[in-house]
Amino acid sequence: MLESRLISILRKNKDLGHKISSNLGRWGFTATKISNEASFSILNQQRFISTVPKFAPTSRSSIARSFANYGLRSFQHLNHKGLHRTSFRKISTVAASAAESKEGLKFLVTAGPHARKMVGIWLFASAAWVFSMVVLGGVTRLTRSGLSMTDWKFTGSLPPLTDEDWLVEFEKYKQSPEYKRVNKGMNIEDFKFIYWMEYAHRMWGRALGIMFALPFSYFLRKGYITVRLGLRLSGLFALGAGQGLIGWWMVKSGLEEPPSGYVEPRVSPYRLAAHLTSAFAIYCGLFWTALSVVMPEPPTESLAYVRGAAKVKRLALPVGILVGITAISGAFVAGNDAGRAFNTFPKMGDTWIPDDIFSMKPIMRNFFENTATVQLDHRILATATLAAIGGLWWSTRKLDMHPAVRHLIGSTMGMAALQVTLGISTLLSYVPVSLGTAHQAGALTLLTFMILLNHTVRRPSPSLLKTLPSVAKMNQKKCISNGPLVLMISWRFRMSYLVKNQQCFSFIDTY
Repeated sequence: MLESRLISILRKNKDLGHKISSNLGRWGFTATKISNEASFSILNQQRFISTVPKFAPTSRSSIARSFANYGLRSFQHLNHKGLHRTSFRKISTVAASAAESKEGLKFLVTAGPHARKMVGIWLFASAAWVFSMVVLGGVTRLTRSGLSMTDWKFTGSLPPLTDEDWLVEFEKYKQSPEYKRVNKGMNIEDFKFIYWMEYAHRMWGRALGIMFALPFSYFLRKGYITVRLGLRLSGLFALGAGQGLIGWWMVKSGLEEPPSGYVEPRVSPYRLAAHLTSAFAIYCGLFWTALSVVMPEPPTESLAYVRGAAKVKRLALPVGILVGITAISGAFVAGNDAGRAFNTFPKMGDTWIPDDIFSMKPIMRNFFENTATVQLDHRILATATLAAIGGLWWSTRKLDMHPAVRHLIGSTMGMAALQVTLGISTLLSYVPVSLGTAHQAGALTLLTFMILLNHTVRRPSPSLLKTLPSVAKMNQKKCISNGPLVLMISWRFRMSYLVKNQQCFSFIDTY
């Protein structure tokens, strides 16, 4: 009886799907209204709800056939027009365009979106250049090329162009402790290789200074850069100029005679750590500033996403600091050449903890100069970092947060696992140049993920918060949002469910 009544209603009202579609359109289901409205007509809602008890299906086939004939084409049309998938690639564009209309938001770059795009590309390119500098510096260190040039000029100089010039430079190198104790008997061709490696590293840094300074001057003259951004970039430029001085200060320590005749000449681990830390600081500053220029507002669609991002931020910030500390500890491993000792894992030799980890006095020296302690410290920090990122992923997996944040956390977890794998492989292989370089690049890549994550979960501006709905309007996998209701028709349970806080109709056929 109930089934025949329902089918008769459907057959008499062939335009049912069109009526529902028009009602949904008035309630805010079109692509335009979805982005602007979160409310609907109370009168229309009551009228529609009053008709729902009449739809109590008893036959699966009849219900499916009826809705396929009269209604589903309308919903398919709505689905193609309204539903969308979140694109991580478009986060910065969406966030920047959303910020256009927010009053009170202070942009780092004036003169509109085109100017922000230009400045953003320049800053990202500068950050990528610094990244390549770090990788090239790692290759220079691993090939023992850093001490091949025994003098330094701030402006640089031309390389040797004639055989006589090469002989002059080679004679200078022969006076260094590294040649006398490590490379004695080296021929001129081998010297040219290490010389070109160090020369390329130095000139690449000077080219970065020019590439940064010229666009900076242009954007300042055009008036694109605000005072706040100008001061920040000036500080980064000064730090970059000082990086050359820090580099020479580091190299100079390796040109001095070691205190013992049994010690290989190498640069001071403290100065190497300062040089690497400064490079990491410049990179982080450039990358964070570039993100702030192209993405003035974080990607968010609801207050629920904002609350989820705040919970992630409380965990992401200390994890990011731990990643940075672990990277700096790797500089001391490189400075002490500790990667070529204890080439076993998980044990260090035959023991878990070597006996001489506190052999130096005072005790603090062991953490920076003792080969065993430095490597043990780096192992512990790396394990703690992997565990912390794993804990971050585990504790946030059920939070209601933007899909971009969820993807970032998963990518960071994968990068952390890869970095630990690279570190173990480098250790077991006695630090080959390829793996050692990949491990250093992996450290900066992992730090990049943490910077991007912390930038993405920062708090939106008050003007944006005022315009956000309580829950997200769309979800690419679930039809969960802030709209009228969902009508779920089930042939098994023979009843209809009215679910609040939903934005689209979902016809669920359970088995």
